[in-house]
Amino acid sequence: MFTLDKFEEASEIVKRVTKPTNLIYSEYFSAQTGAKVYLKPENMQYTGAYKLRGAYYKISTLTEEERAKGLIAASAGNHAQGVAYAAKAYGCKAVIVMPETTPLIKVNRTKSYGAEVVLYGQVYDEACAKAYELAEEYGYTFVHPFDDLDVATGQGTIAMEIIQDLPTVDYILVPIGGGGLITGISTLAKMLNPSIKIIGVEPAGAASMAAAKKAGHVVTLPSANTIADGTAVKTVGEVVFPYANENVDEFVTVEDNELVTAFLDMVENHKMVAENSGLLAVAALRKLDYIKGKRVVCVISGGNMDVITMSSVIQNGLILRDRIFTVSVLLPDRPGQLAKITRVVAEAKGNVIKLEHNQFVTVNRNEAVELRVTMEAFGTEHKNQIIESLRENGFDPKIVKASL
Repeated sequence: MFTLDKFEEASEIVKRVTKPTNLIYSEYFSAQTGAKVYLKPENMQYTGAYKLRGAYYKISTLTEEERAKGLIAASAGNHAQGVAYAAKAYGCKAVIVMPETTPLIKVNRTKSYGAEVVLYGQVYDEACAKAYELAEEYGYTFVHPFDDLDVATGQGTIAMEIIQDLPTVDYILVPIGGGGLITGISTLAKMLNPSIKIIGVEPAGAASMAAAKKAGHVVTLPSANTIADGTAVKTVGEVVFPYANENVDEFVTVEDNELVTAFLDMVENHKMVAENSGLLAVAALRKLDYIKGKRVVCVISGGNMDVITMSSVIQNGLILRDRIFTVSVLLPDRPGQLAKITRVVAEAKGNVIKLEHNQFVTVNRNEAVELRVTMEAFGTEHKNQIIESLRENGFDPKIVKASL
């Protein structure tokens, strides 16, 4: 059972290993929504996510004998690093089973916190089964990423800090994967102030908690397809579900495209990197008309994103926001046409990024060749102005899929 005493105890214990993540007021999101929006930046923690809270508190509840035998977990992401860091802080052995497909940078980062890494299987489920097998063989304590009340209690310390920072908070928006984070936050928030509304946010392609809520019991989705890989969970926790079911006021889903544009918003307006799962709360803001005039806290749960993914998200975000677009124009194959187009674009204050010239679009090159122009604009209105300028100058631009 959750108790206020345990939450208070956990809040003091996790301070030993956590950075203060004081609320950040967001002028940008406040202006966009009409609410007073604050960010809880757990992406700024030592391991880049909130996970070490639950892991460290879990270790504190173990006996000396259990700690001496060591811990084991299965993860290819934030949980691996959270358990490894927490175990090192407590002086415990930690074994992390990761799929063989885990990127080397994640493996090395987990090792850097002192953990022993075992690579096994192609997917998480196979790694998890191996972790349970090793726990049985060596007497390790298995630390579940979400379906454990002690772990959820540690995660719930976030709610204590939010309410201490902003006692008048009206809404707390929380990402949902397996359910441990929102279970801890919602349970403690309701204990401290039942009038606080808790909104759970899931990726549309992996809305396992919303499905469980609708069914009245835990269900398994046929798939979990989303760029928010940290919350791509097909089955939420059996142990934590009843608490989330009782204490969460509403469940909202977010599409992948909304996460992409939310990433741009965070980088450009807060100079802050958050992973796709960590962006769920801010991406949901525009879906909630009833938060106008209210005090809203968005939990930014993590910031661990590799640079390749980051590059892809930025490019796609710019395209979705009409800040990069491509037009196809058919031109007679004679000198001066390219100069004419670039002059029109420049006069409309567009910025050409790439030109692709296809002389073989028709058999008769004198009739037409294709020029694809990829350019940068300030947004949809500016994009439309550039296209209209091209039309006014005798061209017939067609929008095509942008490529960088």
